[in-house]
Amino acid sequence: MVAAVAAIAAVALFVGLRYGLLLAVGMGFGLVLEGMRFGFAGPWRAMIVDRNPSGILAQLLAIALVAIVAIPILELRGDELTSAAAPIGYAMVGAAFCFGVAMQIILSCGSGTLVNAGSGNLIALIALPLFAIGSFAGSQHLHWWTGLGALPVYELRGFSGLVLTLAGLAAVAMLVLYVSPKRQRQIPRRYLVAACLLAGLAILNIVIAGQPWGVVYGLGLWVAKGAVATGVDLSTSTFWSVPSSVERLQESLFTDYTSLTNIGILVGAFAVVCWRQGGLSQKLPRLTWQAWAVAAITGFVLGYTARLAFGCNVGAFFSGISTGSAHGWVWFGAAFLGACIGVRIRPAVGLAVKS
Repeated sequence: MVAAVAAIAAVALFVGLRYGLLLAVGMGFGLVLEGMRFGFAGPWRAMIVDRNPSGILAQLLAIALVAIVAIPILELRGDELTSAAAPIGYAMVGAAFCFGVAMQIILSCGSGTLVNAGSGNLIALIALPLFAIGSFAGSQHLHWWTGLGALPVYELRGFSGLVLTLAGLAAVAMLVLYVSPKRQRQIPRRYLVAACLLAGLAILNIVIAGQPWGVVYGLGLWVAKGAVATGVDLSTSTFWSVPSSVERLQESLFTDYTSLTNIGILVGAFAVVCWRQGGLSQKLPRLTWQAWAVAAITGFVLGYTARLAFGCNVGAFFSGISTGSAHGWVWFGAAFLGACIGVRIRPAVGLAVKS
């Protein structure tokens, strides 16, 4: 923990206060997600398999808390802050569906892969670099995929947008409660605390960075920087040749907001594990080589589809809905349908075996 504080201080001193604060926010995300064992993939699985709605209800609560703050300030300060809005298209819907399938096969989303890798999970340590490579590959093909057809970006703004967002979240909450047994309708206290803490951190992310919490762009950027360092010319890339991306490629990773929070998540999760058990000590899971290969391929698919879908559970679902993006709702529906299939595929590929 002393090293983490030193890292925050060093970034704040040598790069800038804003960047140090964002690294601290990222560490906060990692501490909450790993420390309170809260995430996205697991609660979705619990809802699908066991009809346990507690995790999803906590996610909806966190999104609502962020929306109550984010949508009004985006309306007031739209010239300084950006939302997670993105277009709805054929590729986006299909990619979100495939992401949902892959997420349940490997039981990890974007933030979950970072958290699990930070905590020493060997499957995640294999999946994370493949996720990053997949995100980069998706960025190279994004223009072609979006060319298949997409609607204009639509955002729920102002008071009416906030009311619609909260009403939608309440409707989903009522639906999951309706299909769940009464004995499982109580949300554990740690989930409530985690939801409030995540919401607070997400709001800080918007205020400090001027943009919502995201994961996918930062991972793709890491690979893009590596590609440039080895001599790859990205000047003809539709995605990486836009001025904002060119700037990110030229500057330090410690000036990229998404990279900072991603690094922070890794460090935060690692700190929790070190505090909990004195260091990383995970045993090698008893998996076949085919299952390890599936884990690697699934990591790539997660990254690729997350890029085409304009985000993962964080950037599209959590930040999308909480900042008024209509695409966040469509992403949620498509990804959840995919997750319903993914939970049935996971045992068939040997990834349900415990270490």
